[in-house]
Amino acid sequence: MGTQLAVAEAARNVACTGARPMAITNCLNFGNPKRPEVYFQFTQAVRGMGEACVALGTPVTGGNVSFYNENPRGAAHPTPVVGMVGLIDSLAHITRSGFTTVGDAIVLLGEPSDELGGSEYLARIHNLVAGAPPRCDLTREKATIDALLEAIRAGAVRSAHDCSDGGLAVALAECCIADASGTIGAEVELSKWNVLPLRALLFGEAQARILVSTPEPATVLDLARRHAVPARVIGQVRARDEGLTIRIGERVLRTSLDRLAHAYHDAIPEIMNTSIAELAVLEQHPQPAGA
Repeated sequence: MGTQLAVAEAARNVACTGARPMAITNCLNFGNPKRPEVYFQFTQAVRGMGEACVALGTPVTGGNVSFYNENPRGAAHPTPVVGMVGLIDSLAHITRSGFTTVGDAIVLLGEPSDELGGSEYLARIHNLVAGAPPRCDLTREKATIDALLEAIRAGAVRSAHDCSDGGLAVALAECCIADASGTIGAEVELSKWNVLPLRALLFGEAQARILVSTPEPATVLDLARRHAVPARVIGQVRARDEGLTIRIGERVLRTSLDRLAHAYHDAIPEIMNTSIAELAVLEQHPQPAGA
């Protein structure tokens, strides 16, 4: 299932640029294959990749396998890496990932779920690698991609961004700060799904979801219906000074775009500075042997 998710996400990423997914290459990283559990992981990863590529029409053109990725504590997590190539038929179909135009409607293709397993939320907030991965419906993935590409060809899509690592809230934030020349706000209403746990709604990584900004929401919704893809207008692109606002029932979550941009673009320098500071402390106060 994990490898299916990797292939499906790669296909959505390619489709969000306006390209039809065409083929993949891969790098499969695993531990010692002489261990039965590692060999089982590897065989199931290859099986999942094959099933996903058949369903999405993206043959494997090449790749490599790396075994014996281990440290004294055990094998590395199974890590199938997928690189996908696509074809854009016309320069007019090239699509941006971030919001661009105040007043555009924001449409969500796909549905949130209560799934949190294997998420960045669990890893970053709770330091946990746990739970079953989100479900991967390959038929729905293909339908979602087909609906998006048809909407792009119809000229109804101004931007498209898939929901993946970090979930819906992170995808919305990225759409607001994706443009290197500036930022643009958004106001979103998610009360339709307020029965879901808040953390799952905001940070769950349910699959087959794409955020679209559009001046023609009726066209996007109609094409989604033709492909049997759930779709809903969830908000509107706003001016920069309005920031990002997410409403869920009585809850209102609001933040400035400067704060989002700082968290996103300055993440690596801040991590490096923190690591350097921690090393300096260790040098001044070394721990005793065996600590």
